[in-house]
Amino acid sequence: MSLSARDSLQRLLDAARSPEWTLGLDRHGAVMATHESGVSGLPWMVKAHPRGRAMKVSFFAPGDDGDVEGDVIGELVGNPREMGRQLRSILEDLELVERRSSP
Repeated sequence: MSLSARDSLQRLLDAARSPEWTLGLDRHGAVMATHESGVSGLPWMVKAHPRGRAMKVSFFAPGDDGDVEGDVIGELVGNPREMGRQLRSILEDLELVERRSSP
């Protein structure tokens, strides 16, 4: 018996859980992780979009438009649980640095 796409996404999300990040799906069905930036309504964001049998992982800084392509920071491959573990590793390894304008 094969898993439905919904079950596969849930397994990926369950394996990707990290205490610092909130996980879910965006309005287009992409996996989305957010982390508070300290500015209300402008979180750090990571999205994973299907790309064939893999998923492309993109990064968005606070204020970036999440509906356009972000900076590609990785690719997830394997079964849903492996992909979730890979995403969790990417999230936990990200160094989030506030953008500061020069004086």
